[in-house]
Amino acid sequence: MRKGTSRILTAISLLVLFLFLWWAEENLDPYLRRILNLIAINIIWVVTFNLIYGYTGQFSLGHAGFIAIGAYVTALLTLPPAQKEQSFFLSPCIWPLSVIQWPFLPSLILGALLAGVFGVLIGIPSLQLRGDYMALVTLGFAEVIRVINMNLQSITNGSLGLKGIPEYTNLFWSWGCAIFTIFVVWMLGNSSYGRAFKAIREDEIAAETTGVSIFYHKLMAFAIAALLTGVGGGLFANLISTIDPNLFSFLLSYQVVTILVLGGVGSITGNVLASIMYVSLFELLRPIDQPMTFGSITLPGRPGMRMVMFSIIFLLVILFYRRGLMGSNEFSWRWLLSKLQPIFKRKRQEDDHSKD
Repeated sequence: MRKGTSRILTAISLLVLFLFLWWAEENLDPYLRRILNLIAINIIWVVTFNLIYGYTGQFSLGHAGFIAIGAYVTALLTLPPAQKEQSFFLSPCIWPLSVIQWPFLPSLILGALLAGVFGVLIGIPSLQLRGDYMALVTLGFAEVIRVINMNLQSITNGSLGLKGIPEYTNLFWSWGCAIFTIFVVWMLGNSSYGRAFKAIREDEIAAETTGVSIFYHKLMAFAIAALLTGVGGGLFANLISTIDPNLFSFLLSYQVVTILVLGGVGSITGNVLASIMYVSLFELLRPIDQPMTFGSITLPGRPGMRMVMFSIIFLLVILFYRRGLMGSNEFSWRWLLSKLQPIFKRKRQEDDHSKD
């Protein structure tokens, strides 16, 4: 297939997606819109983690820290001064945060930039380590960010968190940022930098002997991933309108790792499919936390049962698809048309026979 044909099909697909989002924003109820927004936000988090682990092979557990930075910065800058005065009743919010209110886009950008800066700062020491040691250091970073947010009463409102955050995030913001993230990571993966990332993942010593700067490429991947993760954090805060430090615990990092493994390490297509599957199942299984009646039999509800069921589904996927749903494979129009061609050929033959 020619590149021009592939680009035309991609443009048509994006147009169809835009039309669907426009229809959904106008016609779907708030609950379904929130699910679609959460899917897009999870795509951002998982695709950026894929850049760190799937491409460069660096196992990090600090994603929750970058999400928290983006979320708190964006929330604090978009929160109205009157709401800050109402929320910070134990300790007044410091000046000038107490009096400023920025538009959503500049707030989102600043939150992303600060997350990127912290990505560089934590990446410089942690990327000197490998394997479990790097995972422990980045996990400690995420926990330090959570504890700081819990104790900076005059900036983050401590354990009380922030409430009344303007709900600026809609389907266009979340899916627009998700598509942008996918595009950036895909372009990196198919560039000379992406080849260097994958060489580092396979064998650092061999990559270094070919002239690849190991530390520079690792730090680049880490900083870009942190920056884009901060965007997802800002979108998340302005979607749910209420955040607190416990929302960004290590469990959030594990959630991102789970979705990545479920979809396939190194596959952006797998990241997208697994994000859709995870968020959808998480909501579809919600009723099993409540009492259920089947005829004359009533099963008592048990909070947390949906997590047990989801864990069982996850184990089944790992047992039968050890490399995830997609492995390291990616969707392509060439692959899709090769699958559809026999169907069209068979249909054409049936039509010819019917005419005879």
